[in-house]
Amino acid sequence: MTAPWQRARRILCVRLDSLGDVLMCTPAMRALHRAVPGRTLTLLGSPSGAAAQPYVPELDDAVAWIAPWAHADTRHADPQSHMAGLALVGALAARAFDAAVIFTTYTQSALPAALLCQLAGIPLRLAHCRENPYGLLTDWIPDPEPTPLVRHEVQRQLALVQRVGCRSAEPGLSFVPAPADAAAARMRLSAAGVDPDRPWILLHPGAGAASRRYPAAHWAQVLRLLAHDPRLPLVLTGSAAEAELVDGIQFAAAVPAVSLAGRLSLGELGAALRLAAVAVTNNTGPAHMAAAVGTPVVDLYALTNPQHTPWHVRNRVLFHDVPCRFCFKSTCPHDHHACLAGVAPQRVADAVHELLGTAPPTAPALPAAKPDTTVPS
Repeated sequence: MTAPWQRARRILCVRLDSLGDVLMCTPAMRALHRAVPGRTLTLLGSPSGAAAQPYVPELDDAVAWIAPWAHADTRHADPQSHMAGLALVGALAARAFDAAVIFTTYTQSALPAALLCQLAGIPLRLAHCRENPYGLLTDWIPDPEPTPLVRHEVQRQLALVQRVGCRSAEPGLSFVPAPADAAAARMRLSAAGVDPDRPWILLHPGAGAASRRYPAAHWAQVLRLLAHDPRLPLVLTGSAAEAELVDGIQFAAAVPAVSLAGRLSLGELGAALRLAAVAVTNNTGPAHMAAAVGTPVVDLYALTNPQHTPWHVRNRVLFHDVPCRFCFKSTCPHDHHACLAGVAPQRVADAVHELLGTAPPTAPALPAAKPDTTVPS
């Protein structure tokens, strides 16, 4: 490790997109944290990403901010975001960080965040970057993706911090629910008639991006197929905003199932995932939470991007290959959702039963990623 990074005690970790993206950075954060005794890490993240901080032991603090360049829908961008950005610069400067590590996917530019950190007077600034950043980065790692390779997101971030001498022998994701979360999750399950100490299945039908949502009618059919085994209670989860979706799936399925949509805090959801025998999710934050707590996961994987499959956990990754794969879009540009609609519900039920058994994980390899430098919409 170079002397300046060895002396860095207060580090700002920048990851400005979603909860799942933050969780996939936690192995790299662990490497940063453990490299120097007494080092502290603060996350600069979106509100959903910053919400993970109490459950990530490597993070000491978090600052929530909606970056105008990272927002999926610019129609809702704050017209005063430049003023908010200036206020943020002042707040970061007041904290006197020694270094900043800017985590990005290969479709994102680190330069806006690098400028923010430079203006805040943070002396060391590390990131992957395709363009020449000149003075915006003190530690520039030329981005090797997407040509000649595309790495898993966890591998990408570990490689970034390794360039400044930070390594960790523990590659798993971090998400640690509090004891109170575990007690609350057990209480809610028991009150709904589900024994938390016996096998049960958690199903999470929602996702922030419409392009990543398995069709509701397919979810209903999955519930009907899984309900054939009465020894495996079915528990649906989701945010308050997803309660209507979950209620519709539950009504259409017309089989016994419990809905906890809108009733679990983030920590309680993590605790419920840890108690479940198998989780069935879209490619969204709870898939990575399941991986972090060690619960096998069936990932209904929209082919919007290739690098976010479940990490270090038994899994089945289900998708239907399409010519338009790796579009990086939040809404299906062709309005057919074929990469998910083409996954038969029977495949999902079969994958659940495989994970409940002793068969080794056989998550299929994703198709090769096409070179693309488009920023996700």
